[in-house]
Amino acid sequence: MTARHERFSDSPVLDDSPAVTRWILLRDVAVFQSKLVLDGLKDILLSPVSLGAAALSLFNKDGETGRQFYEVLHTARRLEDWLNKYGDADRIPAPGFAVKQEGESIDSMIARLEELVKRQYERGGVTASAKDAIDRALDAVHDKLQRRN
Repeated sequence: MTARHERFSDSPVLDDSPAVTRWILLRDVAVFQSKLVLDGLKDILLSPVSLGAAALSLFNKDGETGRQFYEVLHTARRLEDWLNKYGDADRIPAPGFAVKQEGESIDSMIARLEELVKRQYERGGVTASAKDAIDRALDAVHDKLQRRN
């Protein structure tokens, strides 16, 4: 495989001086814009589907809580991988500010926020009574659905 052909594959750049021509740049811009459109359509469809799956998942029997919702997440992750929106970025080395740092993500920020809420809950704060009210409401709906069946 030639160096020129490697630049069109999904593999990262192997050398420090890739030859990006205007035509390659124009192609990559067009492909990226197309991927953004597809990603937007995916997100528009995914929002109601995930909410519906979450609603169904709330009322599953014990041991299956969340099954439909997490299956939607797995499907969405697979679509993200397939779409590979930023794959062409590997044509050149990433600048220092764009290199991912260990543990840097929105998920780590949410985990810190969750930890703060859990500490407040353990001290019996507002979140404890809110959690209890939500649990009671969900249990009541679950009981009504069980009586119908």
